[in-house]
Amino acid sequence: MTSPSPEPQIPAHVPVSLVRPFPFVFGTTTEADPYNEWVPEIHKGPEIFYALHAYPGGTPAWIVRRADDLRKIYFDTETYSSKDFSPFSKMIGDTWTNLPVEIDPPHHAKYRAFINPLFTPVAMTKLEGKIRQYAIEFIEAFRERGECEFMKAFAFEFPIKIFLELMGLPLELTKQFLEWETGLLHDPDLGHMAAATKSVVAYLRGEIEDRRRNPRDDIISYAVQVDVDGRKLNEDELVGFAFNLFIGGLDTVSTNMGLQFLHLAQNHEHQTYLRANPDKIPAAIDEFMRAYAPVTTFRTCTKETKFKGVKMMPGDKVAMCTTLAGRDPEEYSHPNEVRLDRNARHLSFGYGPHLCVGMHLARREMRIAIEELLRLIPEFSVKPGHIIRRHLGMIQPVELPLVWVAG
Repeated sequence: MTSPSPEPQIPAHVPVSLVRPFPFVFGTTTEADPYNEWVPEIHKGPEIFYALHAYPGGTPAWIVRRADDLRKIYFDTETYSSKDFSPFSKMIGDTWTNLPVEIDPPHHAKYRAFINPLFTPVAMTKLEGKIRQYAIEFIEAFRERGECEFMKAFAFEFPIKIFLELMGLPLELTKQFLEWETGLLHDPDLGHMAAATKSVVAYLRGEIEDRRRNPRDDIISYAVQVDVDGRKLNEDELVGFAFNLFIGGLDTVSTNMGLQFLHLAQNHEHQTYLRANPDKIPAAIDEFMRAYAPVTTFRTCTKETKFKGVKMMPGDKVAMCTTLAGRDPEEYSHPNEVRLDRNARHLSFGYGPHLCVGMHLARREMRIAIEELLRLIPEFSVKPGHIIRRHLGMIQPVELPLVWVAG
């Protein structure tokens, strides 16, 4: 694994005994299997500990490993604020806020009220045919070759294409959006992250201005025209809304797909089961999202408090690590086994007021991807000899070369 930045200072209120190593360092990569090698070991330690390189940029945060404790923090929005959920706006000296994820109640509700209708199950059903069409087009491009690098050939570009469709943006931007997405979320260099952020924001500002002059039937036009509390959204609100969709709608879906197909490539019995029982794919996706939860988000402590006996101070970051929560041994029986019929709830879409607004779209994309890959591609495996490397921060296969017998 690549080396983190120099050690930050340990604050006076943090007991040295609670300072622990935490290998999930944003922007690094590893050849280890973090789910099966690291997570069980972390669960042997304290329920809450302090890690020096947990927040993007290599700064400290409290790590809360229990699923039930994460639920309590998700709901305590007064003590644990979603503001500064991510570093992007501050990194480039801007004043917009990711909307609605960085807005705390009660203001959060008014923004969710205008966003929710865009992503209801009924609204997403209307996209079913288009999503399936895109999936089939991508698969047919590599089907007869007997191999593909899955991340590049499918997982990255498939959700970007759907995002561009929703936002009313040209599909030719797929490669550009992928380049920006990689710079934002997988480059350890803060300068590169800032440059990618500036590029995305500049592009979104241009599209917002265009929709003001030429509204059409897409999400940006809707946001420009909608009334919230009897007024139109201001520039910062529009940028924060569009940027949040960019982050949430692209990399998280790509990441989950990569992890799901890695599992299927390494577990042929699960491929066989889902080929024979395609109606079980939705439940399998929930189990994959529990067992391979990739996302860590953050809260900021707003006041001096004690959580399970641990003193936290204003400004302390708290990592909401769904990777740990998904394999909590006090929450799940045999947490490190993947059981496609488990039907267990998970926290991979968040919990409480900030439950992911796009989860119905994400589920649909993942379901259709598995349905069509299993329908069109015979039994597949990871290419022999390939060593799986994973990005950390958001855990994602760097490359996933798959092979099968074509024809």
